[in-house]
Amino acid sequence: MRWWWRTASIAGPALLVGGCGIRTQSALDAAGTQAGSIEHLWWIYFWITAVVWVLVVAAALWTVRRKQRVARDAISPPAPETTPPPDQTRRTHGVIGGLVGLTVIILFVLLIGDFVTGRSVEGHPDPHPIIIQAIGHQWWWEFTYQDQQPSRIVTTANELHLPVGRPVRVELDSRDVIHSFWIPNLNGKKDMVPGHPAATWLTPTVEGTYWGQCAEFCGQQHAHMRFTVTVESQDKFDAWLEAGRQPAAQPKTDSERRGQTVFLTRQCAMCHTIDGTTAGGRVGPPLTHIASRPTIASGTLPMTRGDLGVWIVDPQHVKPGVRMPQNTLSGDDLQDLIDYLESLK
Repeated sequence: MRWWWRTASIAGPALLVGGCGIRTQSALDAAGTQAGSIEHLWWIYFWITAVVWVLVVAAALWTVRRKQRVARDAISPPAPETTPPPDQTRRTHGVIGGLVGLTVIILFVLLIGDFVTGRSVEGHPDPHPIIIQAIGHQWWWEFTYQDQQPSRIVTTANELHLPVGRPVRVELDSRDVIHSFWIPNLNGKKDMVPGHPAATWLTPTVEGTYWGQCAEFCGQQHAHMRFTVTVESQDKFDAWLEAGRQPAAQPKTDSERRGQTVFLTRQCAMCHTIDGTTAGGRVGPPLTHIASRPTIASGTLPMTRGDLGVWIVDPQHVKPGVRMPQNTLSGDDLQDLIDYLESLK
């Protein structure tokens, strides 16, 4: 049974891609202004290097065939050595000089293309962008939507929502080791070094859901440090952001009320925050609206009742080394706790 569950948990994110319509994670499927510049540069590099490769292979084949002809001619008596004609020498020097010049031109073209792309990617497209603070933890993502009014700040975990066509400045930092923020469809990688804040820009142009991930090895569960990015219309984004500012829904049924009691009286409240309750832990992800997220455990498992239960009881089996401890709960307490968490939308 444990072997079957482990196989299912590993396949979870792959199944999620098809089931939830998440687009293929690829830097060559650009859905943002910055990613489009990177993809354009990639194709320039590809076609130039492809042509160079074809020419080199053709020259190598011509050399091999020429040597074969020379070897066949060696069977006859050798001709007396003669000095190459001056015209042939000049042609040879001209060909070599032309190839060296062409190589220099190609390198300068690639250098200029890289410089222009870098300025486009790292530019400042809007003096008043949406500002999101992204903090990397072992092994999950904390995202905070900044606002001039502290009461309107929204903090979530392992999910980003972005309005299509709006420039977004993502301010990056890490709380433990070096991480790297990467959404291939929207922009390139940006390292997150503890104590050295950085920033990157996102300007999504195509609505949809995409994968983001850590691109710098950061420990045992580096591969299980993912997040989803939902690009949507401005109206949907505003509605999502406003919903995120609301406190957690109050329990409506007896099982939800018992589940809330289990959460607040056990070690859960020491690590997690649920706005509107006394739970204010900052060690783990905030759970105020956990039921609205498509995944749990930073993209490791889909948000289903069964996977939520497994994650609560035995997180070390899902992500060995994660800071969340095992939880020993009775069957009734576990079911009530899941009922409560599923109501947090």
